[in-house]
Amino acid sequence: MRGKFNILWVYAGFFIIFLYGPVLLMPVFALNDGTFATFPLKGFTLKNFAAMAANTSMILAFQNSLKIAVFVAVLSTALAIPAALALTRFRLPGGAAIQSFMMLPLVIPSIVIAVALLVIILKILGIGLSLFTVAAGHVIVCLPFCISVLMSRLEGFDPSLEEASRDLGCGAWTTFWRLTFPLALPGVISSLLMGFIISFDEFVIAFFLTGTETTLPVYLFSQLRFPNKLPGVLALGSLILVGSALLVIAAEVIRKRGVASSNPGDF
Repeated sequence: MRGKFNILWVYAGFFIIFLYGPVLLMPVFALNDGTFATFPLKGFTLKNFAAMAANTSMILAFQNSLKIAVFVAVLSTALAIPAALALTRFRLPGGAAIQSFMMLPLVIPSIVIAVALLVIILKILGIGLSLFTVAAGHVIVCLPFCISVLMSRLEGFDPSLEEASRDLGCGAWTTFWRLTFPLALPGVISSLLMGFIISFDEFVIAFFLTGTETTLPVYLFSQLRFPNKLPGVLALGSLILVGSALLVIAAEVIRKRGVASSNPGDF
């Protein structure tokens, strides 16, 4: 048993290195005093971060991605709340089929969704490509994640609390705002963080649906052809890597605390 246990630890270690090793090298090369991301390192420098701050095109793309991510996170969560309530609180005819249909973007390749949206937007709706079309595509991708997070939260506390609230004379709307929403707030925050991260990092749909204004992932992809731009790209990528990791950790911590606080023994 001890030998098997050690083998599992070794396997887990190699798996983590294989999965995250290349990503963790990004901050190392961002601090390297050289144009190319190669070993041996030339030396330590912070000039790449200064060059990143002076790149107005990159900063503008970052702002575009930030605006889209905030909009998508809020809209996806707002749409996911009633959907999650309907799926967890009511026995809908064909509820399982409806839930499976809502989760389809999780299994459909992003490039298929992107091409389909491109055809619909340009050929059927006749709308020009812009940041708005990118945001619409991101909502489709983020909505299933937000619904899943909120459903896990809403299923975590006793529905009899809502029944007791209605028995005491509170209407459906009052019960939602004064009971359901506060109890579901950790899931709402987690949904917002998840939607923000997914939208901010998404590339394929943004690549197909962006117009003259580009998002950060698309801009970074376009700069990989120029070796002299790579250090600044690595610097910004390092900051985004740290920020995304912190947001993911925060979302998971909030979700777990919400599930723990919904234990009937806590009320």
